[in-house]
Amino acid sequence: MTAVDVDLLIVGAGPVGLFGAYYAGARGLRTAVVDSLSQVGGQVSAMYPEKQIFDIAGFPAVSGRTLVSNLARQAAQFDPTYLLGQEAQQLDRVSQAEGPDLLVVRTSTGTEITARAIVITGGIGTFTPRALPAGEEFLGRGLEYFVPSSAEYAGKDVVVVGGGDSAVDWALMLHPIASSVTLVHRRQAFRAHHSSVEQLHAAPVEIVLDAQVTATTGGGELEQIEVTVKGEEAPRSLACQKLVAALGFTANLGPLREWGIELHDNRHLVVDSAMRTNVAGLFAAGDITDYDGKVRLIAVGFGEVATAVNNAAVHIDPDAQLFPGHSTDSPSSVPQPTPA
Repeated sequence: MTAVDVDLLIVGAGPVGLFGAYYAGARGLRTAVVDSLSQVGGQVSAMYPEKQIFDIAGFPAVSGRTLVSNLARQAAQFDPTYLLGQEAQQLDRVSQAEGPDLLVVRTSTGTEITARAIVITGGIGTFTPRALPAGEEFLGRGLEYFVPSSAEYAGKDVVVVGGGDSAVDWALMLHPIASSVTLVHRRQAFRAHHSSVEQLHAAPVEIVLDAQVTATTGGGELEQIEVTVKGEEAPRSLACQKLVAALGFTANLGPLREWGIELHDNRHLVVDSAMRTNVAGLFAAGDITDYDGKVRLIAVGFGEVATAVNNAAVHIDPDAQLFPGHSTDSPSSVPQPTPA
């Protein structure tokens, strides 16, 4: 069993968790970050690394991959400990003669992390893609649930299934490089943003509505699919070497449910204005939190995690200042630009 001793444990290595690691380091806190995924970046890295994000302050547009890379580089100057590919599971408390209880978290790989405070930035918790009813046998051989890189789609006949933001974004991203892109949606109306749907209709993407993928065929790799369209007697056969199922995902808080934290709608952690949960020493930030007026944006999460870390610092040391000052007060703590 591996033992890790830190001041602050961050549960979740998405963008908000990475910014929290930077901010905790800037406050002089020894920090560890645990995440069930094998890479940092959370949903952004897993689901839309090449998608342009337009609502990050100071960036007219930034790809998910670049945003995550920059956040990891920002945090790296303080050398946080990353514990990836393992889920935070059991939480125990150890009383001390002085100061707050120690919090001991055991992970799915047997790592034991002792911390003075915890900030949970787990997004929506552990997420699992909804399975496509037909074609699971081609998973990894043509069927994919995420598009981490567009390169392998070049020159291929691609079919994207779904009507939400991910489906529309991936269709728009892939059509310039794919041989063909077809989007199959089981309804007439899309759930994706209106502006994205308008771009989709203007793009050279075939759109098949009121339809579902009902069969997949191929040798070692996927070669063809059948699409059943409402009102049509016979299914359509489409050439397809890459089938992207963007049917959404199920989210699960997992073992966090056993930590005694008050939940809202059985899926979000209730916090106050200091980002405190009802459990002493446990704070939260980002999409996983809920409070009156909550807005779920990455930009909001960045502010929340700074608030959470500052209040966690005071929990760890009651004599510490809640507001540590501006980063510009200590230029050496800010990453310097690389000379051209």
